[in-house]
Amino acid sequence: MSDHEAFYLPVGDDEFESTPATASPWDVSLQHGGPPTALLARAIEHCDPGEGMPIARISVDFLGGIPQGRIRTQARVVRPGKRVELVEAELWANGKLAVRASAWRIRQEPGATAHVATPAVLPPPLPGPGPQPEIYFEGVGDGWGYGEAIEWRFVESGFDRLGPAKVWTRVRIPLVGGEEPGALQRMLIVADSCNGLSGEVPLTEWLFIPPTLTVIVQRVPGSPWMFFDAATTIGPDGAGIAHGTLSDDRGLLCRIAQPLLVAPRS
Repeated sequence: MSDHEAFYLPVGDDEFESTPATASPWDVSLQHGGPPTALLARAIEHCDPGEGMPIARISVDFLGGIPQGRIRTQARVVRPGKRVELVEAELWANGKLAVRASAWRIRQEPGATAHVATPAVLPPPLPGPGPQPEIYFEGVGDGWGYGEAIEWRFVESGFDRLGPAKVWTRVRIPLVGGEEPGALQRMLIVADSCNGLSGEVPLTEWLFIPPTLTVIVQRVPGSPWMFFDAATTIGPDGAGIAHGTLSDDRGLLCRIAQPLLVAPRS
């Protein structure tokens, strides 16, 4: 169970203080990409929200390591529309632009395509009845803030194993202190874990750097638990891609893609 009340504590309008729950497994002075991604989605959702216009695709570019401490977000509509619109958001840390996101919001009409809806592919049952032992990456011990802020129940593989992974996840704490996290926010908190869950080479020997993350959303989860099916492929030239899906007990939620720089650690 996480010792932290939230990933971020509000300190002003669109300003936040990060907590250790955002910590990267490799450098606690930096943030894992998941919470900043969710915070930018929050900014986009709050920007001129329209009824029935949810985020259908969000792409997030990480412009470098995201430091712990005071951050702020801002968002604006750059292409308004009644059916389709584009929104951009930025996250600033220590006076520098650290993360940039763009999202398409597309109008949805409940029941409009029910007669052609694709049959759902359901995930395997949630392992239970209680939490699994928390074993993280080699060199990362107990007290990893981000890891503890999420419950992980593996169906296949684990943090300490290489290759594709299948795992049920549940975010344990709010994104922002004092707020109930939105369903899309919970989804994006875990989406950036795709490459870490499914690494094909030891992360103690290799750098695994995803400069960007794209999530294509079909719908948001209806319950706290989400099933993550993640895999990574690496080419002979060092280029890689992490890809995966999140589902719940009703079927597909979203598709995830992350191009990777894969290089030996010096």
